[in-house]
Amino acid sequence: MSELIGIDECESFTVKQVQDLYRKYVSRSQVNLMTSFGFGRELVESAEGAWIRTRDGRRILDVTGGVGVLNHGHNHPRVLQARRRFADRRRMEVHKAFFSPYVAALSHNIAELLPGDLNISYFPNSGAEANEGAVKMAYKYHEGRRNTILRSDISFHGKTLGAGSLTGSSENSFRFPGLPGIVVHPYGDIAAVRAAVEAARTPDGTCDVYAIMAEPFSASSMRCWSESDLYELRRLCDANDIMLIFDEVYTGWGKTGSLFYFMRYPDLLPDILVYSKSLGGGKASIAGYTARERVFRRAYDRLSDVILHSTTYYGFGEETVTAIEAVNIVVEDDYPARARQIERILGPGLQAVHKRHPDVVARVSGVGALWGVFLGGGPKVLDLAAKLAPGFSGDPQFRTKLITLSVIADLYREHGIVSYYSPNADNPLVVAPTLAIEPDDVEYFLDGLDRTLAKGLPRLLARFVREKVGSRWAAGS
Repeated sequence: MSELIGIDECESFTVKQVQDLYRKYVSRSQVNLMTSFGFGRELVESAEGAWIRTRDGRRILDVTGGVGVLNHGHNHPRVLQARRRFADRRRMEVHKAFFSPYVAALSHNIAELLPGDLNISYFPNSGAEANEGAVKMAYKYHEGRRNTILRSDISFHGKTLGAGSLTGSSENSFRFPGLPGIVVHPYGDIAAVRAAVEAARTPDGTCDVYAIMAEPFSASSMRCWSESDLYELRRLCDANDIMLIFDEVYTGWGKTGSLFYFMRYPDLLPDILVYSKSLGGGKASIAGYTARERVFRRAYDRLSDVILHSTTYYGFGEETVTAIEAVNIVVEDDYPARARQIERILGPGLQAVHKRHPDVVARVSGVGALWGVFLGGGPKVLDLAAKLAPGFSGDPQFRTKLITLSVIADLYREHGIVSYYSPNADNPLVVAPTLAIEPDDVEYFLDGLDRTLAKGLPRLLARFVREKVGSRWAAGS
């Protein structure tokens, strides 16, 4: 039998050992990507709040927010304590023969927090699973008599076969088989949605649309539906008995300055709400979708259908305990207010950076603790490079990506700030810190971004291409 690696040995690996194992057993391309920015050249020793400490003692400010996972920050003490308590008391995990007090409590808490009759919840492991579960419920609500579902051109709902087929992001560049009957409309265009609904009518005038998937605020593009159009979307769905699904996987639990983005608008209700990411407090892989009671009752609430949608890990104990504590922290520490406080610093600060560097920053956009910096400019030679560089030929966003990547690399190398960019739509540099970040840390990020951009694009691009990318492109990797 082959020699297996234990935890102690794993935790003593060098960077090279980890990279070698990744190349052999995970992905060579992932190693190439991560080392391009410097992230993959160091190993993390610990993390707390908004800060990461590497093994060599370097402190890194994390403004990625774990891509939506870390509203609570790294290793929130109350989240850790809840998980320790569960383990120390040897509580039972999942078991289909017994009810879970944790599932019961989490379902109750979420129903208490959400408006209207959004009160029947289900807890899978990921946002993609939750989106598929929501679509499945919407389809079952109509007993398979409708076959059309609408989604936007820049949507992002996951990467499984079903959720991936509902995703319009260029991140899903390869089209796998997926759900049938998908109709695409421009994001936030209510007239286009109305036209798509009319076009989907059967010869007898019956509506064939069973669901509309919508992101009220698109976290990957920093676009949002207008208030009036969201209400019109609700009226359109009511008039045609279409299930309206709001995907707030990223934007939920306080990130945008309200508990969920749609809740800033009185009496606006989806039929099904999907959420995940920070529901797990930064430590657990758990997602959820909550349906209006009448929707769930009609779709599933009969003995013959009770296990029509289930999973082995439904309500897995430690994950659900973590979510209970994570949600309680969001409420008790008023995370929506924290997001609004961050916005009061980050919004004007990014606008000031825009004004100081108009040749590089085309615009900034965002809400709460979720912002995008849209970069551009650069020499025309970048267009030629896009045609010659392996893997980038024909990419219309090559110029933007290269500029944004050079800024990300400089922020990390020179200022100890880890950031990321969205591969969707206009590829913004995303600034989405934990809601536990301190005001001084937000100011530190703004100063670092200003100093990086002050170097000028030629210098940033030259160093990035020379040190990080040139050799790999030349090799065709």
